[in-house]
Amino acid sequence: MMRFSTPPVVKNLIIINLLFFSAQTLLPGGYGERLTQLLGLHYWGSAQFNPYQLVTHLFLHGDIMHLFTNMFALWMFGRILEYDLGSRRFLIYYMVTGIGAALLHSSVVAWEMAGVKEQVSAYIAQSTNAMEIAQLKSLLAQRLDVVTLGASGAVFGILLSFGMLHPNDRILLLIPPIPMKAKYFVIAYGVLELMLGLTGTASNIAHFAHVGGMIFGFLLLYYWKKTGKIYY
Repeated sequence: MMRFSTPPVVKNLIIINLLFFSAQTLLPGGYGERLTQLLGLHYWGSAQFNPYQLVTHLFLHGDIMHLFTNMFALWMFGRILEYDLGSRRFLIYYMVTGIGAALLHSSVVAWEMAGVKEQVSAYIAQSTNAMEIAQLKSLLAQRLDVVTLGASGAVFGILLSFGMLHPNDRILLLIPPIPMKAKYFVIAYGVLELMLGLTGTASNIAHFAHVGGMIFGFLLLYYWKKTGKIYY
């Protein structure tokens, strides 16, 4: 019966995400967009960055499908994990993986932006076309202010933990529609996200945030196991 009920932390996380999404989409006068810019995660070299965004970005989403997929995965796997770990430890795990995902994503963005800035500076030093220089500076400023949203990093941390705590449970894939053991599903998904991040495929998706959620989830579970707080 436990596997089909919704424990308190998962339930409240879903409610909070729904409330934030409602505010994003329903607040009048551009306040929803302002909320997104204020609480979404900005690159730490941006003037719009604030440390609290490492947490608040977890409760914002880009559209209804983005929200649905994250909340469905949270409900599907998170409730089992909350019963495994207990509500307090599950909340700690969720926040650590979400913040860890943001840190890895931001580190990768910082590395990318350092290269972009170097290229732009070299071009500007050689160019005499004022219009092209102004356009490059404008594009660079836009990249600095790209905002990252969503609970995906924490959700990938939850997927990782499900694969570690329930390695032989079977997950039914949608495409292709075949059952797969959780441990193989998690490994395949993790490798896929890493490859997509390295190749820049679907660059509007924060693949390294997904990888970061899995890495920090693995480290936290390993620490808890070594200290005797959990067994698996």
